Amino acid sequence: MTETWLRIFNFIFSIMTPESVCIQHTDFKFKNQQGKYQGKVRDVYDLGDTLIMIATDRISAFDHVLPRPIPSKGQVLNQTAQYFLQSVQDICPVWLQSVPDPNVGIGLKCEPIPIEMVVRGYMAGHAWRTYKTGVKTLCGVNLPDGLREGDAFDQAIITPTTKASEGHDQDISYSQLLDQNTIDQETLDKMYEYAIQLFKRGQEMANRQGLILVDTKYEFGLHNGMVILMDEIHTPDSSRYYLADGYEQRQNQGESQIQLSKEFVREWLIHHQFQGLENQIMPHFPDSFVWEISQRYIQLYEKITGSEFVNYANTNIMDRIKSNLQEYLI
Repeated sequence: MTETWLRIFNFIFSIMTPESVCIQHTDFKFKNQQGKYQGKVRDVYDLGDTLIMIATDRISAFDHVLPRPIPSKGQVLNQTAQYFLQSVQDICPVWLQSVPDPNVGIGLKCEPIPIEMVVRGYMAGHAWRTYKTGVKTLCGVNLPDGLREGDAFDQAIITPTTKASEGHDQDISYSQLLDQNTIDQETLDKMYEYAIQLFKRGQEMANRQGLILVDTKYEFGLHNGMVILMDEIHTPDSSRYYLADGYEQRQNQGESQIQLSKEFVREWLIHHQFQGLENQIMPHFPDSFVWEISQRYIQLYEKITGSEFVNYANTNIMDRIKSNLQEYLI
């Protein structure tokens, strides 16, 4: 982030609340609208063969939507997803067709496949939290002894989860997915093939930016019988990155890796005794931490894409979106 943007953030912080430059919810009425679905972060409008996805500034962690929005977060996610989706169309077809607004994507309506394809290149996050309890098998994948947090796997592994509409997603293995008869083997194999190819492309793009793509998730759907890549990819919400510079030295010395993801949000929540478990009380983010999250998301965008972030967040976000979607509105 440039010094100019830091000064702007400091100025905004001194005069505004985060909520004044955020969108938490939308309530548009579009032509041919057949329904609306509110995900953890996106508001999705069903127009029949087309979906309009509006990336709000909501933030989630541990499968819970947190109570305070994060300025510019929706724009960061939408434009990061656009950047990566456009870069992988030679690997597989993608849902996104156009981006008429910094917070909006329009594309193909697919039949969602309720499986998240989580691809891991390194021992981190959920995999590490599970492994250090002594469990050496994750989603049917046997893990070797003696791994430390941050160690690279010999090759990337896929650890699928069931996609839950509410509550926690559940780990599941390849064989369990087939046993449940919720997906045919040909489709599942295609998803595995695409996921590995997408992860390899993501790693190559990350390496060019001095980053290591540690793990990520992909979601797929069916459109006219074809497997389509859905949702966002390689964003700070769906992925974890390490800083490549000094990785080996930090690993050899047993030091924590420098992460670029929203893991710092999870760590803050854990420090305040919240992991989304029953009877845990969700802590309240102070303004200072909300602005810090916003700045770090923007820094992530610039580091991941190599492009300067043009911030469109202001008090008239909804008016801007409405203007850019005028042709779709009733």
